[in-house]
Amino acid sequence: MATGRLVEVYLDLLSQPCRAIHILLTCNKIPHRVRPVALRKGEHRSPEFTKLNPMQKVPVMVDSGFVLTESLTVNCHSDAILKYLVTKCDIPEHWYPRQMERRARVDEYTAWHHTNTRARAAKVFILEVLLPTQFGAQVDEERLKLALSELDDTLDKLESMFLRRQPFLCGDDITVADLLAICELMQPLGGGRDVLKDRPLLQRWKNRVQSAVGESFDEAHAVLYGVRDRRQARL
Repeated sequence: MATGRLVEVYLDLLSQPCRAIHILLTCNKIPHRVRPVALRKGEHRSPEFTKLNPMQKVPVMVDSGFVLTESLTVNCHSDAILKYLVTKCDIPEHWYPRQMERRARVDEYTAWHHTNTRARAAKVFILEVLLPTQFGAQVDEERLKLALSELDDTLDKLESMFLRRQPFLCGDDITVADLLAICELMQPLGGGRDVLKDRPLLQRWKNRVQSAVGESFDEAHAVLYGVRDRRQARL
């Protein structure tokens, strides 16, 4: 990406894929401008935003007139923008390796991600936080129990299929796969639920991801931390 040219990203940092993009941009110092879109205020339904993405979803990226949209459904994974940025910008190629087999490992995870890590962690947050907040309803404990069981199965597979004996999901270096995964697994924290607390292997992986991206991790998650803190203050 040429020096001095800003990529624009339309984000709501309560959205997991938006946080992954924010982290990649900030930790790699990619010139960019964030255009906040508050989903809770319905800003994604404004005429201006709808012109960019008729599906009225975030994230959206605009690079010199080229518009790339994602998250067409709640279960859609958001890796096209991440992969575009890595390919286009002058940043370490380990984020999305050029070497065929290493890149295939990242694609292997991202193809699995959207119906597993993304769908299952998001479901816990929806049941425990979003639905009670939006509709004032009690948490459906039976549905939540099932959602947590499904998420546990995903966490088991993250450990046995992807981490195994390697420090990151797809090898020895951090990739966009790790960003996508960690942002999803942080989401239940909005309800005060740390889904990694009893999983030391995943905790160590999370620590490595945080160390690799530095301050951008907490910056991206500040909104989620605020949701957690306000919720706990009401209890």
